[in-house]
Order: sequence, then structure tokens, then C-alpha cells
Amino acid sequence: MLVEEVMTPREKLVIVSQMAPVREALVLMKKHGVKAVIVEKSGKNGAYGLVTFKNILQSIVAEDGDIDLLNVYDIASSPSISVSRKLDMKYAARMMVKNSIKRLLVIDDNEIYGILTMSDIIGVLLNDVDQEIGV
Repeated sequence: MLVEEVMTPREKLVIVSQMAPVREALVLMKKHGVKAVIVEKSGKNGAYGLVTFKNILQSIVAEDGDIDLLNVYDIASSPSISVSRKLDMKYAARMMVKNSIKRLLVIDDNEIYGILTMSDIIGVLLNDVDQEIGV
């Protein structure tokens, strides 16, 4: 099974500007019920980034609770670790487990196609189990 068959597609991603305040990223995360937002690349040859709850929490600790002093760019993991949509899912899963990564951006030709999360992979495994037991 390929990454593109399991990933959350671009249409469902929450994307934020690099220059947005961290508070805006947090509001988007709450509004859309997600644990991470994609950070737009700075230009054609730029890199996509990722902001997670962990990044935000670290920024709150670093700035003594004032997330209005920082932009998304200041706290984003950028460039974010990514894989191709044509990669076999087992290799992506192995990479995630080996490196303790919960999310991988799915990027080809420097354009984002989706995100692959541990939840996406577990969902596939649970569907396989359901089929085996006839649920």
C-alpha cells in the first residue's frame, strides 16, 4: 500500500502563513480539531513546515506564556520531514517508529500533497483487523 492511499489529502489540511501569530495557529488547530498545522513555504523553492501542540507549548515556556510575541515562523519545524506519496507505507511507518515521528508531510516536486500520521496508519491496521473478524 502506498502513502498516497493512506495519507490525509491536501484538501483536508489546515495551512497557515509563516507570518501569522502563534495564537492564530492555535485558534486554527482548535477550530479544525487538529494537532498540527502546515506552514506555507516562503516561496517557490522554500520549504513547508509544521507547527504542533509541542512547538506551541515550548514557545509558551520560552516566552513566559506570551504567544502573541511570536510568529509561526519562529516556532515551526521547517523544513519538516517528508516522504513521497509513491513510497510504500511500510517504509514510512518504519521511519516514523525508528525516529519517534508522529507526522510526515507528503511532498513531491516541492509541493504538498498531504500528511501521513500515526493515526492514519493505525486506522488502516484497524480496518484490516475488522475485515479479518468480519465486522
